[in-house]
Amino acid sequence: MTSVADPSMTHGRVTNAAAKPVASTRDIRLDFFRGIAMFIILCAHTPSNFFTSWIPARWGFSDATEIFVFCSGMASAIAFGRTFDRAGWTLGTGRVGYRVWQVYWAHIGMFVVIATMLAAFDVWGDFGKSYISSLNLQHFFENPAPQLVGLLTLSYVPNYFDILPMYLVILAMMPIIMALSRISLWAVAAAMGLTWLMAQEFLLDSLGLGQWHVAFSAEPWSNREWFFNPFGWQLIFFTGFAFMRGWLPKPPVNRVLIGIAAALVIANIPLSNIGVREFGFDWARDWRGANSWLFNKSDFGILRYIHFLALAYLCWAAAGEGGMRLRATGTGIISYVWGVLLKMILKVGQQSLAVFVFSMVFARFSGFVMDQIGRNTWNMTVANFVGFAALIAVAYIAGWFKSHPWRVAK
Repeated sequence: MTSVADPSMTHGRVTNAAAKPVASTRDIRLDFFRGIAMFIILCAHTPSNFFTSWIPARWGFSDATEIFVFCSGMASAIAFGRTFDRAGWTLGTGRVGYRVWQVYWAHIGMFVVIATMLAAFDVWGDFGKSYISSLNLQHFFENPAPQLVGLLTLSYVPNYFDILPMYLVILAMMPIIMALSRISLWAVAAAMGLTWLMAQEFLLDSLGLGQWHVAFSAEPWSNREWFFNPFGWQLIFFTGFAFMRGWLPKPPVNRVLIGIAAALVIANIPLSNIGVREFGFDWARDWRGANSWLFNKSDFGILRYIHFLALAYLCWAAAGEGGMRLRATGTGIISYVWGVLLKMILKVGQQSLAVFVFSMVFARFSGFVMDQIGRNTWNMTVANFVGFAALIAVAYIAGWFKSHPWRVAK
């Protein structure tokens, strides 16, 4: 990495000559894969959903969370990087703070809606199970006063509700990363690596440095920490951020790199859930038990990072320059249908926050409906596709509101 420090970038506005070139438009690949991640996340959070047998998490160490966080880093480089370049560090930080504020209230609102929905299920019906307990929310309802304080201070973060808190903490790190980038990109790399290392509890304990482990408490009555440790997950976010900022060069597309990436992805399969469960690799089960820290999801184990980068490279190469292979180019019915589907997927990717919040609510509601009517291949398939359609509808509605149509209405 080379330094991009420049005295003219230290205070106030950044001159055009001093600003680091950054992507100014959204890449179709970014919205496409983030949109795909939204559909996968819906499937993954719908209880007892057989569609989850085919999501990336079953075939390798990384899953849709990595897609979401990596693409969010890329999108943040476009949305916020230009503000830092154009308006300076102070106003750039203000812009990031405003987004953190939005994500914070999206998290609070999502919790209130889901908790209320589950309480309604328990209060208004006798369904043979406690839906409040299904998300371990009984502590909240049994003693709401301290848990309300914990909810608003993010010291009470139930497992189902931990993605957005992780995301907003990483966003809050962005001004620090931008400040370090004015000193040296090596400083950025060192900060990312050191921060990730401090999140690796097992590794630090094995080195006798357990006191340096950093994480947030998730609840006052136990030692449980946030399921997604933002100090570990920032590595994948700022990797995407660095690629989009131009701090990391685009990797060349050639047969050697494609072969290496494919080999890494294939090598993951025996060690995956599918490999252990379906193919009966007992040695893989033993290896996973002895080395779980290498792919630990909470602290973002290094093998998750390696697997995701290999998979992302293959997808990036397959999509073609600028996503040209994703675009519908023919005139037949298949091309037309794909063109329509592509537009919907891109819209979902563009409105990922609204779609994500809705999907988390819909997943629990869908699970409740399936509990009542029973799960079979047919109705579970219908439930998934109804959910997909709902995500698309929410994306278009959110996009319509964001377009401020009342400003141009006559």
